[in-house]
Amino acid sequence: MNDQDAMVREPSLASLALVVIVLLALAGFMLATTAPLGNLIGTSSWAFVGAYHGLAAGLLMIVATIALYLGYRLFIGQIKAFHDLQLLSVVTATISFITILFGNWIYIGYREPNSVRAFFLANNPVLHQIFFEFKEFIALFTFPLAVAAAYILYRYGAQLLNRPWLKATVAILIAMVFVFFTLAFGLGAAITKIKPV
Repeated sequence: MNDQDAMVREPSLASLALVVIVLLALAGFMLATTAPLGNLIGTSSWAFVGAYHGLAAGLLMIVATIALYLGYRLFIGQIKAFHDLQLLSVVTATISFITILFGNWIYIGYREPNSVRAFFLANNPVLHQIFFEFKEFIALFTFPLAVAAAYILYRYGAQLLNRPWLKATVAILIAMVFVFFTLAFGLGAAITKIKPV
């Protein structure tokens, strides 16, 4: 067995994923049983959509961070969990799609009369351009970039490990997903703190 085969067949992150899932389930159970639902998600008519958007964004932050780490390991030639990176690229693309779906849905509430948009346009139009228009469009880039990374990882499989330019391409795509998402995530959190939908 050569080094390439050893790198591809290393143990996966399944045990770590199981621990994270159990901890999240325990935290969710504690929240659900000890806090009134209105306090958890808010009282707005957009509360459930916003909660799902925030949940998907939180999951995407975790998944994109792990993907960034594995992408870096791929880039420097020390990937030990290639199959995990393949799977994670698909999960990243899927969660990105779900986050964008709920984000676009909640955008309807943002554009209503006397809504967050009206508040920002009346008080600081420049802030509206940065916090909403820039945030909305930068977040949309995450999905096609994640799909491109997943496609390359599955199209070339382990052959990718012998092609430095493909390794670099995948690592850059994953890094771009992380950067664009982190910008959108930070701006979204700031918007919610200033004036929630």
